[in-house]
Amino acid sequence: MPASGAVTRNTLRQQIADALRDEVVAGRLKAGQEFTVKQIAEQYGVSATPVREALVDLCAQGLLDSDQHRGFRVHRYSVDDYRRMVEARTLVVDGVLRRCTTAPAARRPAPGPEPGLGVALVSVRRRGEAAARAARAGDLDILIGYDIRYWRELGRLVAANDHIADFLHRLRVQGWAFSVPHLRTERDLPAQLWSRHIELVDAVTRGDARTATDVVREYDAHCLAWADRLEHRAR
Repeated sequence: MPASGAVTRNTLRQQIADALRDEVVAGRLKAGQEFTVKQIAEQYGVSATPVREALVDLCAQGLLDSDQHRGFRVHRYSVDDYRRMVEARTLVVDGVLRRCTTAPAARRPAPGPEPGLGVALVSVRRRGEAAARAARAGDLDILIGYDIRYWRELGRLVAANDHIADFLHRLRVQGWAFSVPHLRTERDLPAQLWSRHIELVDAVTRGDARTATDVVREYDAHCLAWADRLEHRAR
């Protein structure tokens, strides 16, 4: 059994990493912003070790860059980076959903959720309802948290593979980190935010992989169209 000190440090490391990730995704830590381990440690009133470990974790997630002489800075994503995130997400999710529809009959899930998934899908649906309401209201701060948790939970259920779910989660967090500063400048924010969360989770609940695929593809097309408009305005 690990020593209690190690457990405390690892918990603190995760708490700091989560807090800083939320700051990056919400746009409060801006792309290119620099800081040191010492500054973050003083901000949170903790020792340098868990802070350094948390910052290294965020570098591995693609949210921060490390500079040996200057400390750390928030990673700056481009529109092309964002497009590649969406493309990667599309390829992986299409493969997962295609597997659901092409599996041999003996292994193909029956219509409706598999045994034991009902409660989990109800939880995902509630997050989806909250995310959809926030999107329609243009409440970006509320939307971000619910949307990230919605997709992470749904991804774990549909993919049935933690490696795939974690990869998709990382892409989604990176996507929000890029999007949020730009979305905050939109005049008609609700028009730019996707809100079909309920249609997707209901299709998964029914075991309707074809409809689920169509909804996800429409979502990715929505993201790419927004990226095109963003790039056009920047010219």
